Amino acid sequence: MVAGIVYIDGELYKPEDAKVSVFDHGLLYGDGVFEGIRFYNSRIFKLAEHVDRMFSSASMIGLTIPLSKEEFSSAILTTTGKSGLKDGYLRPLVTRGIGDLGLDPRKSKKPSVVIICSTISLYGNKHETGISAIIATVRRTPPSSINPNVKSLNYLNNILAKSEANARGADEAIFLDQEGFVAEASADNIFAVKGGVVYTPPTTTNLVGITRATIMDLAKGHYETKVERFKTDFLLKADEVFITGTGGEVAPVVDIDGHKIAQGLPGPVTKDLQKRYFELVRSTGVPIPY
Repeated sequence: MVAGIVYIDGELYKPEDAKVSVFDHGLLYGDGVFEGIRFYNSRIFKLAEHVDRMFSSASMIGLTIPLSKEEFSSAILTTTGKSGLKDGYLRPLVTRGIGDLGLDPRKSKKPSVVIICSTISLYGNKHETGISAIIATVRRTPPSSINPNVKSLNYLNNILAKSEANARGADEAIFLDQEGFVAEASADNIFAVKGGVVYTPPTTTNLVGITRATIMDLAKGHYETKVERFKTDFLLKADEVFITGTGGEVAPVVDIDGHKIAQGLPGPVTKDLQKRYFELVRSTGVPIPY
C-alpha cells in the first residue's frame, strides 16, 4: 500500500481510492500545473514560495485556480496533517478539468485541484556517494515554444531525457539548450564548482528552482556565486558538480558520460552546502496541524 492521503476537490481519499476522470485535460493533454514540496520534522519547507510559483505557472497558461493562495495553503496543511506523516513529499496539482476529446480548453468548465501527500526517494544513499549522469541527446524545449517556468503537467521532454539516462545506465540526464549551453537536469537545476566559485546557468532555459535559490542563499558569505552560461566542456572540467531540486534535494554528480568529476567523489563545497541545506530544511518551515 502507498503511504499517505490524497485530496481531490475538497475530499480526502486513500491513495488506492483516488481517481480522476478519463476526460480530464490534465490526463488527456498534460493541461495543468503542479508543484513538488517536501516536509521534514512536521514542517512544510517554503510552502508560500511553492504556492506562489504554482499560481504563477497557472497564470502563464491562462488557468484560474479555484482557490485563493490562502485556501490552497490551508488545504495543503490540512491534507498533510491528515496523512499522519512527519516527513514526506507533496504533489499539489491543478488540471484544466473535465472536458471532451478536443483540445479546446473552453470545454473544461471547472479546474480540478489535487494534493497528493506521500513519500519519495530519488537517489537513496547516493546523496552521500554521488550520482552518475549523461548529456542527453534530446535538447531542452526552447523558451520560444513554452516558458520553462511553467511547471506544467506535460513532462514528456523530461521523461525522454530520463529514459535515455536509464538506457545508458546513468542516474540522471543533463539537458543542453538549443545553442548547446547547459540548461538543467531532467528534474533538477545544476551547479558547477571551479576554483571555489559556484556557477549555475541563468534561468532563461530552465526552471527558477526554489532549491536552487536556497542553495544560492546558503552560499552567500561562504562562496562566490556566478550565474553564467557554460557548455559541456566547462562542466567536465569542473572541480565539482551537483544538482538541486525539491525531490532530489542536493546530490553530487561524480560521473558524466563516463568522465569522473573530482576523482569520482563528492567535493568539499558540495558536501558543505548539502550539510547546510539539510540542517535548514529539518529545522524550519510551516508547522503541520495534526
